[in-house]
Amino acid sequence: MPAGGRRTRTQAAHAEESQEGKYVYCVIKSERSLSFGPLGIGSEPADVHTVNYRDLAAIVSNTPMVVQDPTRDNVLAHQRVNETVMQQHTVIPMSFGSVFKTDDDIMELLRSAYDAFTDVLNKMQDKFEFGLKVLWDRDQIIREIEMEDEDIRRLKGEISSQKGSTYFARMQYGRLIDAALQSRSERYVAEIFHALRDVSVASRSNKPIGDRMIMNAAFLVSRNLEQAFDARVKDIGQRYDKLTFKYTGPWPPYNFVNIRLKLERAH
Repeated sequence: MPAGGRRTRTQAAHAEESQEGKYVYCVIKSERSLSFGPLGIGSEPADVHTVNYRDLAAIVSNTPMVVQDPTRDNVLAHQRVNETVMQQHTVIPMSFGSVFKTDDDIMELLRSAYDAFTDVLNKMQDKFEFGLKVLWDRDQIIREIEMEDEDIRRLKGEISSQKGSTYFARMQYGRLIDAALQSRSERYVAEIFHALRDVSVASRSNKPIGDRMIMNAAFLVSRNLEQAFDARVKDIGQRYDKLTFKYTGPWPPYNFVNIRLKLERAH
């Protein structure tokens, strides 16, 4: 150690990194201390256990006091813990990277946000999230629209014949096709949401990703309606045979819980 007992910045940084913190995955209701085994984030999966306050419990594992990178392994470990815990408990999932310094800090969080956590846990009791993405073959849909719409069919004929300038025909054709695609997409999405309304508690529409996706939704489903929801999605998939359905779940209610934790850094 340098003279005077002062540490260099490099030594101080290494000391901070060597400090152990607590990674928080989710919050549940439990008065008992629980252990879930080696499932957590880390090159060797960390032991997952609870930090309890009254009838609330944070699901945690020990971790170095650093910002966790959202690598594939880390994100999968975060999801694995939440999915394991939710098999027997209603969970409030935390956003990836929620790290606290000590058990006392976590207990203080549970104490200060006790009413909010309890309210959300009561509302989410025995509810799961399911994801539904719907995609289509844009070219196939355009061919259908061309067959069904006389004006679009006529404009396509003008463009194909190439008699004189086709600039205005192409502009008009593009506008009509875009409007028809938008209308058809909105109709499909509205019909699918309507068909799932009575087998779900709530739904959320997220922005579609890419040109092929027309619907990117999350549904909150009660445990006792899970089979009915599954059956309804399969029925809709068979009814709309020109659409591709990507159905995932059950998940913790990520899209329906707005509580977020901030990273607590060591000073």
